[in-house]
Amino acid sequence: MTTHVDRTIAALRAQHDRLAELVARSSEETLAARSGAQEWSVADVLSHLGSGAEIMRMPILAAIDGTPAPEGGMQPIWDRWNALAPRDQATQYVEHDARYVETVEALDAAQRGELLVDLGFLPEPVPLEVALGMRLDEVALHAWDVQVATDPSAVVDGESAELLLELMGGSMSFLLGFLGKPDQLSVPARVAVAGHVLEVAEGVSLTARGATDGADGADGADEVTATWSGPTEAFVRLVGGRLGPAHTPDGASVTGNVGLDDLRAVFPGF
Repeated sequence: MTTHVDRTIAALRAQHDRLAELVARSSEETLAARSGAQEWSVADVLSHLGSGAEIMRMPILAAIDGTPAPEGGMQPIWDRWNALAPRDQATQYVEHDARYVETVEALDAAQRGELLVDLGFLPEPVPLEVALGMRLDEVALHAWDVQVATDPSAVVDGESAELLLELMGGSMSFLLGFLGKPDQLSVPARVAVAGHVLEVAEGVSLTARGATDGADGADGADEVTATWSGPTEAFVRLVGGRLGPAHTPDGASVTGNVGLDDLRAVFPGF
């Protein structure tokens, strides 16, 4: 069976190739255009992805070598990227992201199953699956930011979206605790989402429906109070704060004790 690690590496490669092709045909006007990220141009987003590739590759290399994660702040790296001209931000994104993807593609089966990666901002080292999933979450949403600048109907690709749903309902469940603002809801909610349950109460979590749910999903405290309808990629964008009315596909809705606008408030984005 293909593991999450293998699938995530393949998804990162596919994301890289699509964005590299877009960069190759982008004009100066395209790079200066407003992206899907508030107050960022397309070049700004590519700069952020490039610096992220550089930063997130370092702890993976340290894990491979069995050495401590590199110390030192990220600000000098960000400053260097911010000082680049827009075209250089775009081309260097392609170079640095290629190095990141090639590094993780070269990992053997044992490394893919055993590496623990110290990302620096979490309490302890995490399995490679989590480190790669964090990168995929960033890349998939920011790739959408880039694409939507010239294509209002842009979506997150299906494989990345399915992977992120699975990971956020499993090893990356902590991520929604960072992204969600549960105090924006006046009532608790348990929203059925593609085989998972999004719970917004004192905190925010996503879990796969299973042992605690009855066959009909109405098992006491585990009863859902609302239901998500729509493509998985739209839900992933919702969680990332990228499902505004202008970019919501037909059929995407939430029915029950909360609605889509309520969940938009819970997930303001980054």
